[in-house]
Amino acid sequence: MSPPAMPLTEMPSPQFVMSADGHRIATYMWGDDAAPTVLCVHGFASNCRDNWVNTGWVRDLTRAGFRVLGVDQRGHGASDKPHDPQGYTMTALVGDLLTVLDTHLLDSVLYVGYSLGGRVGWQLLVDAPDRVGRGVLGGIPDGRPLARLDLEQARAYAQSGIAVTDRVTQNYVTLAERVPGNDLGVLVALAEGMRLGDADPDPRRPPQQPVLFATGSDDAILERSRHLASFAPHGRFVEIPDRHHFNTPGSRVFRTEALGFLANA
Repeated sequence: MSPPAMPLTEMPSPQFVMSADGHRIATYMWGDDAAPTVLCVHGFASNCRDNWVNTGWVRDLTRAGFRVLGVDQRGHGASDKPHDPQGYTMTALVGDLLTVLDTHLLDSVLYVGYSLGGRVGWQLLVDAPDRVGRGVLGGIPDGRPLARLDLEQARAYAQSGIAVTDRVTQNYVTLAERVPGNDLGVLVALAEGMRLGDADPDPRRPPQQPVLFATGSDDAILERSRHLASFAPHGRFVEIPDRHHFNTPGSRVFRTEALGFLANA
């Protein structure tokens, strides 16, 4: 007889923060107000519930004595979903997180981000080093995020249902359709917006804080992630066994490595 499943952490109602350009950003809080706060930021086509609650991260972080501040990035979850690609620049995404910290009166936090959340986290650590003490950046590539997504095929599918033939793009479409409430047209706009401006992580300006980089052993970006991590002066890289890009957040190994790293803050 198999053991009973661990109960999922309760999902509170969102507390909305207004971004600098007038969009509502949904935030969620768990844990003791006096505990160190971990800001958790999800990946592309996911949301706070999908990335951090359903996978056990919030449960394990709060049990370890942390307070968790979760965010639905713009375009995701309960947050506003602008259709203009200009609304999804790296400056806008990082700015949202700074507004979240200011609104919640948090001078400094610990950070956990995955995929898109890892990329935004890299930039937050670099641009606002006084606001993040250390970070966990999972599934972060050393190239332009979402660059392999075929925007024309994804847009045609979202607008007209035309079948996607590119395998990578089909993987992203499947990921987007898996999460209730996703708007594929909005996510295409996000992917396009992320290609505007300086979207690449710059290895010449790495985070100076302690950073744990983590990528699945079956992830196509594994070696690029390892290479990017080598530029961080206080970085450490861990390979998550038997995981690809889309299922690494659910890895117990990933959670255990991250909890140990954050506990040393």
